[in-house]
Amino acid sequence: MELKPVAATARMPAERFVGDVYMTPVYSGTGPSRMTVALVRFTPGARTNWHVHAVGQTLHVTEGVGLVGIRDGSVIRVRAGDTVVCPPGEDHWHGAAADTFMSHLAMLEAKPDGGDPTTWMEPVPDDLYRAANDTV
Repeated sequence: MELKPVAATARMPAERFVGDVYMTPVYSGTGPSRMTVALVRFTPGARTNWHVHAVGQTLHVTEGVGLVGIRDGSVIRVRAGDTVVCPPGEDHWHGAAADTFMSHLAMLEAKPDGGDPTTWMEPVPDDLYRAANDTV
């Protein structure tokens, strides 16, 4: 058994996020485990860029209200207690609703070859984000 120290919270880079987003690492697997868990906090209106995970991602909302969108235009509203599974290879984005904070645990596995588990793409346009807030 090993006790891991608490890692520092960091602001996420503007190249991958719109608005103020903060991440606190919770767990990073070593050895046979390839699981990584982070607590991610989004201020109102903040969101990720489009991105995809090679092995998929699971999001568990811990507080607030947020949105999760996929490339086909589908968007769901998520609330504290909701869990969303993003399959491997699915282009998606997630973040807070326009008028509230949202936090979630982001859980993903590294690729078996050790490569980057996330491919980052372009920002979600403001008009698409506003429409998502208005329709869900």
